[in-house]
Amino acid sequence: MRATTPPSICLLRLSALGDVTHVLPLIHTLRRAWPDAPMTWVIGRAEQKLLDGLPGVEFVVYDKKTGLAGMRALRRGFAGRRFDVLLQLQVSARANLLSAFIPAKRRIGYDRSRSKELHGLFINQRIPDRPGIHVLDAIGSFCEPLGLPRAEVTWDLPVPDEAHAWARAQWPDDGLRTLAISPCSSHALRNWRPERYAAVADHARGQGWRVVLLGGRSALERETTDAILAAMRPVAPGDAVLDLVGKDTLKQLPALLARADLLMTPDSGPMHIANAMGTKVLGLHAASNPRRSGPYSDIRFCADRYDDAARKYLGKPASALKWGTKIEHEGVMDLVTVDDGIAAFERCRANLA
Repeated sequence: MRATTPPSICLLRLSALGDVTHVLPLIHTLRRAWPDAPMTWVIGRAEQKLLDGLPGVEFVVYDKKTGLAGMRALRRGFAGRRFDVLLQLQVSARANLLSAFIPAKRRIGYDRSRSKELHGLFINQRIPDRPGIHVLDAIGSFCEPLGLPRAEVTWDLPVPDEAHAWARAQWPDDGLRTLAISPCSSHALRNWRPERYAAVADHARGQGWRVVLLGGRSALERETTDAILAAMRPVAPGDAVLDLVGKDTLKQLPALLARADLLMTPDSGPMHIANAMGTKVLGLHAASNPRRSGPYSDIRFCADRYDDAARKYLGKPASALKWGTKIEHEGVMDLVTVDDGIAAFERCRANLA
């Protein structure tokens, strides 16, 4: 039953960057129904930086490095408070244990098919069991036990004007289409070979597109980017190739992605941030199923070898796997060929024509 007065709501979703963007449509559904409802989100540190400025939400940061001591500190911070509802949006062992330190009457979690790590011991109510849906739709259904229908999916990622201004300064508005490449996932086995990125990038340049390389400050991202640049055709002075790896902030990244016409990336946080900003995504999928965790708005431009991976590594078609099965085996991304990437690029180019 829907509450007649705005309930106090706590959401628990610590990570990761892509996954927290999936929570935004749920936040907006709750906010439309109860504009004045007190809303608190227990979140990871990097994820809070991405979402800082989200209207009407109090962020409480939990640093996983603090372990049990940090959980106790969280409980002390909630002294004297008791939420009407806790939405337990994460099923990892750490998140499940952390939820026990959050005082709440109703504790809503996942259906049994999505539960793991003793998730069921920490909740007293479950969302409907709907197999075969995208991660975002599963998270979005957390409004249903509160008596709310799903609202239209919107993200409204908070990006300040100064971040957009910085992004506009990185390359001119000269009419060139832009292919952004964010080559690294936090899961190394989802990553594609640098020379394959380079081949698709060279193809895009041959079609008159600008290429922009994006990524964080890790050694892997720098090494991968350098390998891509080394494998590309020689870049002449003034050539439309731009290396921005390690140069942006978490607030500037969405603004950069919004300026691109297409992002090429494995299953990663930038994939979902780009989708939230309205940018088309060429997702590279073999280790994960794009229908479950690909770009939510449009998977037409993905290179999808998930079924091939299921048959090669697990001996059965993707349709026979438990929904959400990851196939993170050494070499699995080699199933995605350069021709797959170019064909996906050309599908998008035709759509933009």
